[in-house]
Amino acid sequence: MTWFLGLGMAGVVLLVLSLVLDGVLDGLFDGWLSLPVIAGFVSMLGFCGAIVMGTTGLGAVGATAVGVPAGAVTGWLAYRLSRTLLNDRAGAAPRDDDLIGAAGCVVTAIPADGYGEVLVRLAGQPVKLAARSPAPVPRGAEIWEERTLSQTAVSVRPVER
Repeated sequence: MTWFLGLGMAGVVLLVLSLVLDGVLDGLFDGWLSLPVIAGFVSMLGFCGAIVMGTTGLGAVGATAVGVPAGAVTGWLAYRLSRTLLNDRAGAAPRDDDLIGAAGCVVTAIPADGYGEVLVRLAGQPVKLAARSPAPVPRGAEIWEERTLSQTAVSVRPVER
C-alpha cells in the first residue's frame, strides 16, 4: 500500500509541476500526453490502488487492476478538460478590424495634414487612438472609423447629420 500512496503523492507533485512548468510535454504525441494527463493518471492509479488494498482483501495485482482503468479515465478527463479550455474562443481579444465602423468623438482636433486623437469604445472599453482625416475635424465632433492604419492609429470621417 505504501507504493500506491507514493504514486498518488507523486501524481500530486506532477500536477503542481505542471502549473509551474506550463506547457511542458504538451506537443508530445500530438498533444494528448501532457503533465496534467500524466499527473491525473499516476495520482488516480496510486490513490485508488491504496484504497483498494486498504479496504479489500485484494493484493497488489487487484489494486493495480482497479487503479489502471481509474487512472486512464482520469487522464482522459484531464486531456478533454485542457483541450476544452485551450480551444475556448469566447474571450478572444479584439482585432484591428473590430474598430472599423466604430463611432467615437474627437478629443484632440485632427488637422488636414496630421494626426489628432479620438476616443472610441471597443468591447465596452474606452480606447484613445491617433487619428487621421482627409479634412480637418474639430474637437468634440462625432466620427466614424473607416480603416485601421496601425495598432494605435485609424482613419476617420466626421459624422454628417
